[in-house]
Amino acid sequence: MSVIDTFFKDIEKELSVARAKIEERNIGVVYEIKDEVATVYGLKNVSFGEMVEFKDGTYGLVIDLKQDEVGIIIFGDYLKIEEGDSCATTGRILSVPVGDAFLGRVVNSMAQEIDGKGMITSSKFYPVERIAPGVIYRKSVDTPLQTGIKSIDALIPIGRGQRELIIGDRGTGKSTIAMDTILNQKGNNVICIYNIIGQRNAKIASTVNLLRKKGAMEYTIVVAAAASDPASMQYISPYVACSLGEYFMDQGKDVLIIYDDLTKHAWAYRQISLIIRRPSGREAYPGDIFYLHSRLLERACKLDAKQGGGSLTALPIIETQEGDVSSYIPTNVISITDGQIFLETDLFNAGIRPAVNVGTSVSRVGSTAQIKAMKQVAGKLKFDLAQYAELAAFAQFESDLDKETKKFIDRGARITELLKQKKHEPMDTSHQIVILWIAVNGYLDGIPVPRISEFESKFFTFFAGRGEKILNGIRTEKVIGKKEEERLKGIVEEFISLHYK
Repeated sequence: MSVIDTFFKDIEKELSVARAKIEERNIGVVYEIKDEVATVYGLKNVSFGEMVEFKDGTYGLVIDLKQDEVGIIIFGDYLKIEEGDSCATTGRILSVPVGDAFLGRVVNSMAQEIDGKGMITSSKFYPVERIAPGVIYRKSVDTPLQTGIKSIDALIPIGRGQRELIIGDRGTGKSTIAMDTILNQKGNNVICIYNIIGQRNAKIASTVNLLRKKGAMEYTIVVAAAASDPASMQYISPYVACSLGEYFMDQGKDVLIIYDDLTKHAWAYRQISLIIRRPSGREAYPGDIFYLHSRLLERACKLDAKQGGGSLTALPIIETQEGDVSSYIPTNVISITDGQIFLETDLFNAGIRPAVNVGTSVSRVGSTAQIKAMKQVAGKLKFDLAQYAELAAFAQFESDLDKETKKFIDRGARITELLKQKKHEPMDTSHQIVILWIAVNGYLDGIPVPRISEFESKFFTFFAGRGEKILNGIRTEKVIGKKEEERLKGIVEEFISLHYK
């Protein structure tokens, strides 16, 4: 047998045992590309929310399905993609890595590190879009999430698993309240996620720096989509942050997530929707703008014991224009959430900070998210402030006031002064209860309003050591007992006699 015959026989043998491998891929063609959005023809059997891969290796996400074309947002440099380029499906729904390794890190909208501390490795992935737990898997909100801010913890309590909106004009202290709430979770076994949307890089850097300085990054993840990032990254950012939080919630842990802010998130989605030619409605927003935020905020909940008992508390932030809460996005988010903390420009300019309007702010969870000791003082506090608000307006038209009316106005003015608080200095719950007990029991009535702040700082210096048993009693029993009340009364009267007589 010749060499040639042997060669052909070997080829025939190899062909007989070789099996053809057929790789089936669904491939389309880029028809049009504008900003970060591509229109692709020819993609069949593609799913909403599926990842696709362009010719140059850039990934995109399907967000619009039509009969002949598909709208895709691009994660990466869209300038490299050209008309006529191929685009293939991957069969994968958009997922991001999750895990404990993310704690203390700053990541972008795709959960990739941007803090220069090295790559984050994780073997576990969560889908970015996830159906919220049903009612049967949830438990009623009954555990307080303390913000460390007197006016909020006493009058607008937030519970673990709640969705409480922070709303107000630009520069009224919305982000400060969010930051103080994160700082107050130190030692409280709460994982915090701060989602920054559409802010300047300098603002993001200063936020991270403050969290590090205060030791809060140990239990915090920052998910940042800067103003310079594409609209696609700003749009996906809160869903990625929520997925990171859900991982910890599924471990039975308590999670606090802040969306700062959802107004800019809505702007990013409007931009994308207009590019893919969706019909625009009120204020040029697409018809599904309500669903955009409802499917995100509904994922916040408290799970029952069978599901691990974890919770995800959401504090979305919305920016208003000239205090108008009746515009489109504010009214949408107000209707989705379980209450709102309303910040007023006039109060802020008057020096009342945090500038919380306790009259228009509300928590639909109410006192069920307060410990009994806080309920003991909060009820009287609400009554005194309500009386003050009513009588203060009436007093402007009356020169002669009876003693009882003047007493209510004077006490309300002192309580309003007491509720002022320096930023980034959250107060322990037991200390809040003590100082509010002093206010509602009339011990501040003889103190001049400008000296209330001085009274508070001097009192706690005097109280240190003397009142440790009272503080421990409140922390363990969650109530002000008769013995603690008598002891507290004695300490307050002694302090006033020494310093203010």
